[in-house]
Amino acid sequence: MASQEDIKFLSNPNIGKQRKKYCRFKKFGIRHIDYKDPDFLAQFLNEQGKILPRRITGNSLKYQRKVSEAIKRARHLAMLPFVTDLLK
Repeated sequence: MASQEDIKFLSNPNIGKQRKKYCRFKKFGIRHIDYKDPDFLAQFLNEQGKILPRRITGNSLKYQRKVSEAIKRARHLAMLPFVTDLLK
């Protein structure tokens, strides 16, 4: 029987595996989300300017609510656009 070292793969065997999502706010200890930082908030927007959902960003519910509130405040103060063609 062939050992594990002798088996050669034509493609990467880790391609189909999903990485575990994590809340970056809990991991790095970020407690306050500043609405005056549009570069940081742009990470949570797609190209059209829509807020990305939790299942994509990996944020916890508590911090996703804070992120969405900060994005809405920044939009109201014209730091972020409401709608755009290509944001990134």
